[in-house]
Amino acid sequence: MVSKKILISLFFCSIFLSAQAQEEDIFGISSKAKNPKSDSGLGNVTRNVMEMFALELSTGAGYHQFATDFYSEFPDRYPLTQFQNFDTPLDISEEKPLPMKGNDWTFPVFNAGLRINLFNLLTIGGGYGQEWGNYSNMKGGDFEFAFEGDSYQISKLYGTVGLVLFDARKRVKFLKWQYRKYASANLYMQSELKQRARQIYPWRFILEGEFGQLNLKNSYDPALDIPNKPPYQPRFAVANEPYYGIGLRIERDFSEYTKLFIKGGAEFRKFTYSDEFFSEFQKIDQTLYAMQVGFSIKIPGTKRCKIGGCGVVMKHSHNGIEYRGSSIFQLQNRKIGQWY
Repeated sequence: MVSKKILISLFFCSIFLSAQAQEEDIFGISSKAKNPKSDSGLGNVTRNVMEMFALELSTGAGYHQFATDFYSEFPDRYPLTQFQNFDTPLDISEEKPLPMKGNDWTFPVFNAGLRINLFNLLTIGGGYGQEWGNYSNMKGGDFEFAFEGDSYQISKLYGTVGLVLFDARKRVKFLKWQYRKYASANLYMQSELKQRARQIYPWRFILEGEFGQLNLKNSYDPALDIPNKPPYQPRFAVANEPYYGIGLRIERDFSEYTKLFIKGGAEFRKFTYSDEFFSEFQKIDQTLYAMQVGFSIKIPGTKRCKIGGCGVVMKHSHNGIEYRGSSIFQLQNRKIGQWY
């Protein structure tokens, strides 16, 4: 009877110690402590909210295509010329327009934004961007549509919504699904599963949608001066419609607060081009295939420890308040093998 009680006590003690080992690192500092980040309740709430936001900067380049189905009752009002077979008549109608296309490069692209991570399931963000690009003449059949300029500048306000496809948490679930065929009594394979699940997985894959409004700059005909119109009136302008895009974003964490990301995708935009009297407009579609690389910093809600003589480099507490002992560019709760 006594031996049975001893065995039961040892069993529960081992469970308790294993739980403690999972929650504690080798220094006995809890990595999952829920200590407040400020002395006041309002300050603690403010710091918790701050830590939800991340600041981002990115740059990149892209390849874009312009396309239109050209039709006008007065084609001579547009910069439409023949570049080959000069005796070919322009045979177009409303039912049979002339398809025209052009392409060129955009470089550089700059974006600055703010992003919120919602439970590692969704991301919501927004920001401001600048883009400089070139455009070549559109061609269709034997005809060429010659823009007055050869470059443009666009500013944009945009918002993003992202769905997290794969990250560290989903990796753990995937590993458990992989090892489901091994019995719980198979200690070797269960130990292998735990070791792999505890490894740091710094990658995150996000399917992201983008939408916003464009403002076209510096794309004017310097020779255009029409009566009753302001001088340098742009014939090439952004349509009053929001643009939208879709892309894949790949993130690599360097610490709990900093990450590098690469984003590739496509954006779909609409422009208009007027005739010389601004009485008629041609719709022009732009498809932009862009690649960006950027850096993200999450606003730290936990203050850096400045108490003299305290050499703890992990997150720790003083008088019940949580502090971090390392910069935001380093892992806060490092374990064995993560010190360098």
